[in-house]
Amino acid sequence: MATVEITEQNFEEVTTSNDIVLLDFWAAWCGPCRTFAPVFEKASETYPDIVFGKIDTEAQQGIAASFNIMSIPTLMIIRENVVLFSQAGALPEKALVDLIEQVKKIDMVEVHRQVLAEQNSAS
Repeated sequence: MATVEITEQNFEEVTTSNDIVLLDFWAAWCGPCRTFAPVFEKASETYPDIVFGKIDTEAQQGIAASFNIMSIPTLMIIRENVVLFSQAGALPEKALVDLIEQVKKIDMVEVHRQVLAEQNSAS
């Protein structure tokens, strides 16, 4: 699957209706973003069961602001509506593949239990 452009109009639908979503926050003027783009695109072809979304921080400032994106590129991984990973900087191909494999192995039942426990203790 090729990458998908994420906008304020489709963000919620994409992130809630797919199990794993990788988000690449980028901008056209950003050199490291342009370097990371082919790595991200290749991974999207390797993992057709995962959504790879690209968020242009210039055009989608609301989304970038809601996640406090301060540096680009920033890679974020959402699984079952939980942000599992968020880090600025371009990853090499091997590191991205390793990260994806780790995310696929996470016990989401346990993650949801922990999120619920944190929500209950905060209220």
